Amino acid sequence: MTSIKPKPRVALFVTCLVDVFRPAVGFAAVKLLEDAGCLVEVPRDQTCCGQPAYNSGDRAEAAVIARRNVAMLAPYDYVVLPSGSCAAMIRHHYPALLADEPDLAPLVDAVAGKTWELMSFLTDVMGVSQVPGRYTGKAAYHDSCSGLRELGIRSQPRALLAQVDGLELVELNRPDECCGFGGAFCVKYPDISDKMVSDKVADVVATGAETLLAGDLGCLMNMAGKLKRQGQSIQVRHAAEVLAGIAAPPIGRED
Repeated sequence: MTSIKPKPRVALFVTCLVDVFRPAVGFAAVKLLEDAGCLVEVPRDQTCCGQPAYNSGDRAEAAVIARRNVAMLAPYDYVVLPSGSCAAMIRHHYPALLADEPDLAPLVDAVAGKTWELMSFLTDVMGVSQVPGRYTGKAAYHDSCSGLRELGIRSQPRALLAQVDGLELVELNRPDECCGFGGAFCVKYPDISDKMVSDKVADVVATGAETLLAGDLGCLMNMAGKLKRQGQSIQVRHAAEVLAGIAAPPIGRED
């Protein structure tokens, strides 16, 4: 008799930006995870991963948030986030942030070890090779800094996007170059950030792509804002929305 393997219980950590600015990304993540065979829950008590406080030097407040999240996420088989930067915060920075609390270390390490960015989870853990999305047109993909450099995410989104009927994926000349958002970086150093995002969108425009995709909403909002101010018609979307076939106005064009 063949036993039925139980569905992995996944906590979807929606992230602040998705919750406030782009809920469609959260719905897309739920669809993709459920289609992959996961039992998806969205913990009601989730707030922020603590990254803004951590990056601004307020380690005490970041530690308070981290402890709360670790306790909340501990019961799940996996923790999945539609953001490389937030996933990297939990996976790589929580253990260091709470390193002086040895009694908590096993729980922190366990939560960190089962935390994944959405697209890497779908490919590397669930082995997804088919997606429901259909999207006609040429799209370019931007590799966010945290996803690429902290989590090694590069081939995974491209492998998934290759399965989308009608989508032609083209490469940027510098796909791994920072867009200039960097969380608080764009606030602290606006002139430098503006030059960086200007270079990035010039690279996007040069590809001839009608759509720009990425896996981090902060990057997407930054680039969408610059494209809109320049009067460019390029649509900007989170890759999860295209993979899931979720219909929503392009980012920055909701009006």
